[in-house]
Amino acid sequence: MNKCDVLLTKIDNAKDLDFGTIFSQSIELFKKTWVQGLVMLLLTFGLMIPFYVLMYLPLIGMGLTSPESFESGGDFNVALMIPFYLMILVFVFFAMIIGFGLKSAFFRICRIKDFNEATSDDYFYFFKKPYLGKTIKLAAITFGIGMLATMLCVFPIIYAMVPLALINVIYAFNPEMTASDIVKVGFKLGNKKWLITFGLMFVAGLLAQMVGMIMCFVGVFITASFAYLPFYFIYKESIGFNEAHIIDEIGTIQE
Repeated sequence: MNKCDVLLTKIDNAKDLDFGTIFSQSIELFKKTWVQGLVMLLLTFGLMIPFYVLMYLPLIGMGLTSPESFESGGDFNVALMIPFYLMILVFVFFAMIIGFGLKSAFFRICRIKDFNEATSDDYFYFFKKPYLGKTIKLAAITFGIGMLATMLCVFPIIYAMVPLALINVIYAFNPEMTASDIVKVGFKLGNKKWLITFGLMFVAGLLAQMVGMIMCFVGVFITASFAYLPFYFIYKESIGFNEAHIIDEIGTIQE
C-alpha cells in the first residue's frame, strides 16, 4: 500500500475531533510559535516587495513619459496598461508560491515546537532543490482550484477553502508524495472534517483579527499565525505523525 492509500485509510478511520480541545491546543502552541509566525509573515511581505516594485514600474514609466494620461480628460493609452496587467499576473503567481512555501515551512516548525525537538527553524525548507518544483506546482493547483470555485459563485469557494487550506499541512508532512496525491488527501480530509475545520478556521481567524486590532492594528502581524494552528492539530489528530519523522528524510522526491 502506497503512502497516499495509507493516509486515506487513516482519514477514513479518524476519530471524531473536539472543537474545544483543538482550540485550547492551538492557544498553547501559539505561545511557543508566535515568534516564528511573525517571522513567516514578515518574510512573506519582505519577499513580495521586489514584485510590488516591478508591478508598478509600467505605471511609473507611463507617468514619466506621458503624465497627461493621468489627468482628467487626458488621452489615455490603453496599450500602455497591458504591461501593468501582465505584471499583476506575475506578482500574483510569485505571491502564491512564496505564501505557500513559507506556510508549509511554518507547519513543519509547529511540529518541531510541539514535540520540543532540537532542530533549527528552516523557513525556506520547501524552496530547496528537492521541493521547489512541487511547491510551485501545488501553489498553481490551489490557485487554479480557488479561481474555478470563485467563478462558480459563492458556495463552491466556501466549500473549497477548507480542503485548499489543508493541502498546505498535508504537503508540510508528506513532501515525498506526488502533487496530485497531496491534493487528493487534502480534499479527503477536508470532506471528512469539513464542519469542524471551517468552524475552527472562522473562530481562530476572527479572534486573531480582533486581538490584533486591540493591539493597535500592528498586533495583527503577531496574532495572524494563530489562524493556521487549528489545521496543524486537525492533521495531527486525524492522521498523526510517523515516529520515523518522514519529513526529515530526503528520499526519492516524486514530481
